[in-house]
Amino acid sequence: MDWFPLYNSIRIAAISTVLAFFLGLAAAWYTARLPRLAKGLLDAVLTLPLVLPPTVVGYLLLLALGPRRPLGAWLLDTFGLRLTMTWPGAVLATAAVTFPLMYRTVRGAFESFDETLAQAGRTLGLSDAWLFWRVRMPLCRQGILAGTVLTFARGLGEYGATSMLAGYTPGRTATISTTVYQLWRTGQDGPALRWVLVNLALSAGALLAVNLLERKEGRPWR
Repeated sequence: MDWFPLYNSIRIAAISTVLAFFLGLAAAWYTARLPRLAKGLLDAVLTLPLVLPPTVVGYLLLLALGPRRPLGAWLLDTFGLRLTMTWPGAVLATAAVTFPLMYRTVRGAFESFDETLAQAGRTLGLSDAWLFWRVRMPLCRQGILAGTVLTFARGLGEYGATSMLAGYTPGRTATISTTVYQLWRTGQDGPALRWVLVNLALSAGALLAVNLLERKEGRPWR
C-alpha cells in the first residue's frame, strides 16, 4: 500500500493550517477594531469561501493563478513557482477553503474576551502588543486551539478546490480524498475503503481533540 497520499494530506493540511492560523488571527484582530458597517462588509468577504462550493473556490484560484494568467505567469517567471498541478498549489487551495473556519473561530474567541481587562492594562501603561500576546491570547487560547484543530481536520478532507488546482498525480499531488475518488472511479472498492477508514480515524481523532479542548475550556478557573 502506497502511503504517499497520507503523507501528502498531512503535509498539505499542516502547512495550510499554519497559513490559516496566522491569517485568521490577523484578520479577526483587524476586523474586530473596525466600525460596525465596515466590519460587516469585510466579514462577509472573508467568510465567503466558507459558503461557496469548493470547486468554485478552486476555479477562481485557477483564474487567478493559472500559468497563462498575469499573476500566475509572474510567479512562474520571477520565482519559478508553479501553483497548478503541484502540491504547493494544493496547500494554497486548502488554505483558501479553511481560512474562514479559522477566522470565524478566532473572531468568536476574541469577542468573548472581557475588554475591561485590556482597558485596565492600558491604564497601567501596558502596550497593545503586550496585552494581545500576554493577556488576550492566553485567555482565548482554548477557542483558538479548537479552531486550529478543526481547520486541520477540514484540510485533511479537502477535495473540491484541491482537485481543481492541483489535480491528481500519484506520488506528487495525490491526497487521501483524491485517491479515494480515483480508486472508486476505477472500481477498486477494497483499497478505496481502506483509505476511507484511514480518513475516518484521522477525522475522529481531530474531533475528539476538539471535544477535549472544549471540555477543558468549560472548567472553572481555580
